Amino acid sequence: MGMNVSSGGDDEVMVDMNTTPLIDVMLVLLVMLIITIPIQTHAVKLDMPRPNMNQKEELVKPEVVNLEVDFDGTVIWNGTPVTDQATLNGYLSRAANTNPQPEVHLRPNRLAKYDHVARVLASAQRLGVLKIGFVGNEQYMD
Repeated sequence: MGMNVSSGGDDEVMVDMNTTPLIDVMLVLLVMLIITIPIQTHAVKLDMPRPNMNQKEELVKPEVVNLEVDFDGTVIWNGTPVTDQATLNGYLSRAANTNPQPEVHLRPNRLAKYDHVARVLASAQRLGVLKIGFVGNEQYMD
């Protein structure tokens, strides 16, 4: 890399780009990148319990509740239409108080309004239902 030094009488325009500020900025960015990268070798030591092969643990599968929201807002609890909000709250509170808590599989219809589904979810959350999940998402793929 060379430097052009002109004599005082030359009126030609200098067409070479000064890359020194560009290189300075790139070096600063490189240093900032190196400083801000988290250390990748960070490890957390965990003392996990060892499995006891002699103990036979019986797994209790929780009950599954199928909760559907139809296109017109009708809520269906395990195949039975729920007529009002108080009945739904009774079902949800009973499910929240059982041990182990049942899994609630919520299947909203594709044409159901968001408001109806949101009200069911809000009621479930307010009453303490912890195991709730959406099923039937394949209907929204197309």
